[in-house]
Amino acid sequence: MPTHLEIEFKSLLSMPEYERLQKLFSHVKPVTQTNYYFDTKDLKMRENHLSLRIRCFSETAEMTLKVPQEVGNLEYNIDVPLVEAKSLIENKSLVKCQQNISSICDIIAERGLTFSDITCIGSLRTTRREYQMSIGLAALDFNEYLGTSDYEFELEVENDKQGQNDFDEFLEKNGIEFRYARSKVVRFLDTLKHKSREKD
Repeated sequence: MPTHLEIEFKSLLSMPEYERLQKLFSHVKPVTQTNYYFDTKDLKMRENHLSLRIRCFSETAEMTLKVPQEVGNLEYNIDVPLVEAKSLIENKSLVKCQQNISSICDIIAERGLTFSDITCIGSLRTTRREYQMSIGLAALDFNEYLGTSDYEFELEVENDKQGQNDFDEFLEKNGIEFRYARSKVVRFLDTLKHKSREKD
């Protein structure tokens, strides 16, 4: 199963900052992708610092399990046919594909979680402009989820120390105020919890 060590830096953006950076990305065609997040109803995956999603594009889909490391996240990635991905999402269960993702299942089981308890808890839609810069893979995102939205700049790098310096310099050069951005899934879950409390 393919793995990838993800080291990235990110900042939330104001709308004017987002619009300003759009000019730098004007040569890049935007791509729409939707993350469907999976967890137990009581969010045991999050409690164990795991993140599981299916990301759907217009013609393809990919399942990713993220496991935190001392630096960055180790990603376990599996390509999933789009038709199968949509079926798993619609049924809100991954049990039917359990045999095909045994490596992911093993990691989840090691944390004491029951795979059959994991369900689809919601989605986040991103309009992304992404291209390889000299300092790393840059992404400009507009995210929509649970009736809210935000703007974000991400820089994925190979080296965390050099990457931090390059990221800081990029923000300063482009007049961007750094705003700490938790991961997309954490922002999604925070909003989900907030809306649940509003209903109670």
